[in-house]
Amino acid sequence: MELLLGNSHTYKPFGAKAILIEWKAIIEEAILKDILEFKDKINSQKSESYIDYSIGYNSLTIIFKDIILDFNKEVEKLQSIYTLNSTIKPVQNFLWEIPVCYDLEFGIDLEEMSQSLNLEILEIIKTHTESIYTVFFIGFLPGFLYLGGLNSKLFFDRKPNPRLNVEVGSVGIGGEQTGVYPVNSAGGWNIMGRTPINFFDLKLSNPCFAKAGDQIKFSVITKKEFLELEILVSKKSYQLFKTIIND
Repeated sequence: MELLLGNSHTYKPFGAKAILIEWKAIIEEAILKDILEFKDKINSQKSESYIDYSIGYNSLTIIFKDIILDFNKEVEKLQSIYTLNSTIKPVQNFLWEIPVCYDLEFGIDLEEMSQSLNLEILEIIKTHTESIYTVFFIGFLPGFLYLGGLNSKLFFDRKPNPRLNVEVGSVGIGGEQTGVYPVNSAGGWNIMGRTPINFFDLKLSNPCFAKAGDQIKFSVITKKEFLELEILVSKKSYQLFKTIIND
C-alpha cells in the first residue's frame, strides 16, 4: 500500500492491527522528542482503539484493539492528533547514574579496544563516563536500553563471532552504541565493564526503571565497591541515584 505522508513522517500498515509511523532514519534527540510528544497526544485522546505502542530510534508503532478496516481513515485521525497544539504536561524524565566497574576482570575487551582505537584504557573509560546518554527505546532483551550519545572516539565494530554468553550487567560497545546486558545472553558487543545494577526485575511493578526520554550517566567504581553494591542490590537495599531532567 502506498505510504501516506505526514508533516515530518510517513505512515504504513504494519500487519492487520498496527500502523507504523516513521521519521527520518537518524538517531537524533529532536526526533525522539517528536515521537514522545506524538505518543502523549494519542494517549490524551483516551481512545479505546489504541491498546499499545512501540518506540524505535525513528519510529512509533500504534497497536490497535481491532483489525484496521480503513487504513486511510485511521491515518487521517492520527495526522489530526499530531497537529494538535499540545497542552499536555510532558512525562517526567530522569537522569540515572549507573555505577560501573571497569576492572579488566569485567572489561574483557578493553585491551583489544585500546590497541585498535589507539587509546589508553584510562582514556577509554574517561571518555565513556563523560557522556550523558539518552534512552531512545527498550528492546532486543527485556530491559536492554538503546542509548544515543556515544562519543565517536569509541565507535567500535561488533564482534564477527558473538559470544555464546555475556554476563548480566556487562557494559559494552557495539558499533556506534553503548549499552548494558540486562540478563545473561549471547552477544557480539565489546565488553568494557560491568554494573551490579539490575536493569530488569519481573518481581517489580515496573520491571525496568528507565524509559524512553530518560538519560544515563555511567560512573566509575572499584571492584571492591562493585562487590559491596552487588550484595546491596541482591538484598533490595540499594536505590539508584537519579535527578529530574524535566519538570
